[in-house]
Amino acid sequence: QVQLVESGGGLVQAGGSLRLSCEASGRSLSNYGMGWFRQPPGKEREFVAAISSSGDSTYYADSEGRFIISRDNAKNTVYLQMNRLKPEDTAVYYCGASFYSRDNPGSRSYVYDYWGQGTQVTVSS
Repeated sequence: QVQLVESGGGLVQAGGSLRLSCEASGRSLSNYGMGWFRQPPGKEREFVAAISSSGDSTYYADSEGRFIISRDNAKNTVYLQMNRLKPEDTAVYYCGASFYSRDNPGSRSYVYDYWGQGTQVTVSS
């Protein structure tokens, strides 16, 4: 079992930055592909970014260039650096861990075996 805990969310003005963290316990994250998803108010969960166990990253089109996903296996933590935030980035952000798709976790939420409880990000205009 892998337990994931997100942190770093909060209220920020448009144009600002936040860094989200997803800390794992129970198992080493080095064997997992990791992803960040978000759920805006009243909408479905959507893909933000993913990083494979070897460090290759993929991004949702609107995230690329503004967000950076990274991982520190020694700290068992994955990060999402979010820059130039927009009000439409307001959402609950979740991290997920995928063992079987660790080489290419991507945007398919069903390949993620474990999820955190989420952290709220609110961007004011």
